[in-house]
Amino acid sequence: MRRILALAPAVVLLAGCGAPTPITGTPQPEPPSAATSKAPAPGLPPDPQPAREAKCPYLSAETVQDANGQHVTTVRVSADEPHPACFFYRPDGGLQVTVQVYVGSQDVATKLVNRAAPVDTSNPASDPAGWKGGYQPTGDGVVYAVAKGGDAVIVTSNQKQSIKARTVAKKAIAALEL
Repeated sequence: MRRILALAPAVVLLAGCGAPTPITGTPQPEPPSAATSKAPAPGLPPDPQPAREAKCPYLSAETVQDANGQHVTTVRVSADEPHPACFFYRPDGGLQVTVQVYVGSQDVATKLVNRAAPVDTSNPASDPAGWKGGYQPTGDGVVYAVAKGGDAVIVTSNQKQSIKARTVAKKAIAALEL
């Protein structure tokens, strides 16, 4: 009973205020920083976006289906040329695999791989032979990203096993003859 009475003056004080006043020591939301925004890093292309429904020019739906272990019902591609990113969807409409291919500058290829699987936080990846990068879990699966010279291949999968994303990356590299 004493506790209730002791709090009564504070409640009356707060009830009489017209606008809420932040209490000292209460964390206030901070505006998003550059690190948490989805803006592309300077000098790097933005993350690819699906533009239209079409066959992936370097991976069949069956290949991805076998590698990732889920049926593919829809394939969409980005507007990027000459190697569009491919987006493979499962029967419930959820995205299961994305494959981004970059061919160009070695510096950009390395930065793209590091953006997807940062050296400081990812496990080292070196498959296929001669390719270097990393793999790590994501919030809803895994990413496997590797580069060789000016070429980069970045695969995300909704599965937690990195071998599935690695298999897709190897098949894309072989099909593209990178």
